[in-house]
Amino acid sequence: MRAICLYCCLGLAGLLSGYAQSYTTVQLADGFDHPVGKPDGYKYYVYRGFTAKAHLGEDWNGTGGGNTDLGDPVYSTANGVVIFSEDYKRGWGNVIIIRHAYRGKNGQISFVDSLYGHLDVRLNKVGDRVTRGQKIGTIGRGPYNMYTAHLHYEIRKDLRVGMRRDLYPKTYATYEDPRSFMKKYKRLRYESRMVRVPINTFQRSNPNKVYVKDISAPELATAGSTRPAVSQTAGSVISQETEPENATPAKSKSVLDSILGR
Repeated sequence: MRAICLYCCLGLAGLLSGYAQSYTTVQLADGFDHPVGKPDGYKYYVYRGFTAKAHLGEDWNGTGGGNTDLGDPVYSTANGVVIFSEDYKRGWGNVIIIRHAYRGKNGQISFVDSLYGHLDVRLNKVGDRVTRGQKIGTIGRGPYNMYTAHLHYEIRKDLRVGMRRDLYPKTYATYEDPRSFMKKYKRLRYESRMVRVPINTFQRSNPNKVYVKDISAPELATAGSTRPAVSQTAGSVISQETEPENATPAKSKSVLDSILGR
């Protein structure tokens, strides 16, 4: 069972969640830029960096300090599709999550989600396809202006997390260190092909469904795309053992997690 592929697991997850697993196509990423001061974070710095088990993303601030970056543009770091866009309130405020497909160093196609939190304005809705460097919102202060203006930015390897970080290990099994990831994949070979991407993968997380046209076999052939192989990294998100203190609490586990023995 632990050798089951990511696509099978995501499909099973969809059925157990009450909807069939679905897919869309996106343009392969030709690189990952910074989410502010594009492309390289000009006049911005990371006030608080990524720390496993603690701060699971990066807080980007303008060099002017204070709220001088309030309303500054936020950009999609790569080509992708918007899979979450709403005012989540709580400690988050306006949030957008984008799913990306990219060719890893091993030559296989992998997927990550990028999250943009505490936005003042969201410019995209669920299902929108976006390109690298496209403006998707502006820097805000979180719900009820509870923070000094900044962007909270995350990159996730586990496509199930959504807004329920409490259900998944707060480790490198789930998250990427954003700056390290962007540096590694700053430039990727341009490929005109579209690739198939799983959507509606969040578990007990996302009240939205991504309504996009499902892709038929003829359309895939026209797009010059085939069902991408799942990289070892992506597969490990499903099968990797975790330390007991980092694992999902038994009472909070999804049916899928129970089946897989997580």
